[in-house]
Amino acid sequence: MILDGYRGAWETQETDDLRDLARGFFAKEIVPHEARFAEQKQVDRDTWTRAGDAGLLCISIPEEYGGGGGTFAHEAVLLQEQGFVGDTSWGNSVHSTINAHYINAFGTEEQKRRWLPRMATGELVSAIAMTEPGTGSDLQNITTRAVRDGDEYVINGAKTFITNGSHADLVIIVARTSDEPGAKGVSLIVAEVNDLSGFSRGRVLEKVGLHGQDTRELFFEDMRVPAENVLGGAEGRGFIQLMQQLPQERLAIAVGGAATAEFAVRETVAYAKEREAFGRPILGFQNTKFVLAECATETLSVRTFIDHLTSEHIKGTLTTEQASAGKYWATDAQNRVVDRCLQVFGGYGYMVEYPIARLYADARVQKIYGGTNEIMKELIARGL
Repeated sequence: MILDGYRGAWETQETDDLRDLARGFFAKEIVPHEARFAEQKQVDRDTWTRAGDAGLLCISIPEEYGGGGGTFAHEAVLLQEQGFVGDTSWGNSVHSTINAHYINAFGTEEQKRRWLPRMATGELVSAIAMTEPGTGSDLQNITTRAVRDGDEYVINGAKTFITNGSHADLVIIVARTSDEPGAKGVSLIVAEVNDLSGFSRGRVLEKVGLHGQDTRELFFEDMRVPAENVLGGAEGRGFIQLMQQLPQERLAIAVGGAATAEFAVRETVAYAKEREAFGRPILGFQNTKFVLAECATETLSVRTFIDHLTSEHIKGTLTTEQASAGKYWATDAQNRVVDRCLQVFGGYGYMVEYPIARLYADARVQKIYGGTNEIMKELIARGL
């Protein structure tokens, strides 16, 4: 297959070794438990500590803060290997690739030393509370408020679609800390929420896909958080902090999307070789061959594009427009490829016992979260 033997320019012997470690972790700790994770709507809590024991959490955070000391290349390997088994249950991309980097990039020295080492071991599982029931992508108009009261902030509001919402011990909250309009009054406040008065977890959300992913609502009612927990030590920086980290989040989504598309193609090719119709394997029919040839080619082209963006990000030259292009193009392609692969399975493609059905349901949200693909095109157009 044309996908065999491909290797990104950013890959090294070190990332090859990490790939072997990650592949073993997913084979042992994730794949055998997928059905149970989907039924309980979350991974096991000790999945996180097992990942920490394996050195797979916060892998691109400096070693001095308990991390692996790697780069986005190491994060990309984990994202790819997760995509290559079709897993969407484990929310490590939010925990390690996104949240840990907010703290590492913008936290005070004390904040980094307080939270990052425990995130790296899995003692603390993290979530980021951005989206509100009435805001969606419009982060400038959030209504969650954090009012300064002496040495504390009193926080009131509601958040929804929160990945890792059930397991989260540490929540980065996007809140309005002043009456200044738009982005100026937004801050990021970090809360250690276990047994915290005023904090509550709402219902576990019933989603079209991502059934094994821990997603729920969070509520804050006169919740008090130390003032020293505002990320970076000063109010009003939250929106800028969000904007600076969003390219990495969007690239991470793109990396996972490209890998999942490849998994779909490989699963479908294997099925087409075994499934017979009219006395021969369906891979022998011209339409099936052409569909899979097109899907394999599109998948390879997407992966090479995303690998180019990965190289740019590792060098520190990835732009907002490039990350936006990668996110929308890879997730659109993921949806196209998975849809066409499902058709090859016929009626069995609609049965949840086949991975392709789960991939189909899981793929759709990729074009929504991390900024809708329509927003991605708007961001690209601003740079034209």
